[in-house]
Amino acid sequence: MTTVRSTFDSAMLESEERRALREAVRSLGSRYGRDYFTATVRAGKHTDDLWQEAGRLGYLGVNIPEEYGGGGSGISELSIVLEELGAAGCPLLLLIVSPAICGTVIARFGTDAQKQRWLPGIADGSLRMAFGITEPDAGSNSHRITTTARRDPQTGGWLLTGRKVFISGVDIADATLIVGRTEDARTGKLKPCLFIVERDTPGFEFRQIDMELSAPEKQFQVFLDDVALPAEALVGDEDAGLLQLFAGLNPERIMTAAFSVGMGRYALATAVDYARTRQVWTSPIGSHQAIAHPLAQAHIELELARLMMQKAAYLYDAGDDMGAGEAANMAKYAAAEAGAKAVDQAVHTLGGNGLTSEYGLASMLTASRVGRIAPVSREMILNFVSHYTLGLPKSY
Repeated sequence: MTTVRSTFDSAMLESEERRALREAVRSLGSRYGRDYFTATVRAGKHTDDLWQEAGRLGYLGVNIPEEYGGGGSGISELSIVLEELGAAGCPLLLLIVSPAICGTVIARFGTDAQKQRWLPGIADGSLRMAFGITEPDAGSNSHRITTTARRDPQTGGWLLTGRKVFISGVDIADATLIVGRTEDARTGKLKPCLFIVERDTPGFEFRQIDMELSAPEKQFQVFLDDVALPAEALVGDEDAGLLQLFAGLNPERIMTAAFSVGMGRYALATAVDYARTRQVWTSPIGSHQAIAHPLAQAHIELELARLMMQKAAYLYDAGDDMGAGEAANMAKYAAAEAGAKAVDQAVHTLGGNGLTSEYGLASMLTASRVGRIAPVSREMILNFVSHYTLGLPKSY
């Protein structure tokens, strides 16, 4: 299949190292591809072969500090990995969670012991972490999180109680980074805190949610019933949980943008190949503007979204958390819209063939909606931009 490559590459706006990384990951993705991905999903298995090879080659840990076995780069490089694997038809959703969210938070705020325990394994793919923030009654309002942690007077550790929902990959994760809340001794108010909960911890239970979504990573409800944790399970400073939380959420939005852009590129490439060769009248259907123009528009919108994604990654890697927050939300919004539109247009271009298993596009209709819903809905991003960027009054 012809790859619809970005003009961004040839414009020399990426460094030589990043262009080399992009080409290397593109080569890896081409060795697996959409057929491997769909066959794995249909068999009810996980993309372990691809994950492990990506780890051995150093791609999973490009953002992890070198002293812990990583590449010492940033979210800019990790987003390239996810985008190119997605463009090859085999996105790794846990790249958003394990190295991007959990790896970033632990690298920035974890203790030396936590870094030694988790970062090398995250970098080489031998360990995976999930991330638990969403709750059934909280939705987009993270201030309503009810998972609470209280000190255990007998051990000096923590007792964690609550429930999480739509948590990806808990079954294959060695631990889950749980967002809970502790009581501020001065004000009595609850404040966010992050805890590492290993999968075999007593009281930590999970149940799969049936989803109409073709993905190797499954979704789970998580139940925490007075889960006893050691004091060292707390990540970072108990009084700086909100800062630490957003240190993980900004990379999550940037990586979700990469997920959507990669998916859109794959769908567009499939449609372009088809439009070049499918002949109904006297010429290929791609010669007709009714077919060509929507595909050109999809390409333009994907490129624009990609530029905003790279701006957000640049700001984050430069340490501008506030600027990155604004750009990451915009990038996630733009990429989700562009990716979903590209997939829809690709299916429409192929007509009936767009709904067949042979071309692998129909299953992407559902997957492409994920970026518009999670990790934050498009409406909440519009709320953020209207309030934070434009200075309009809050509606909530």
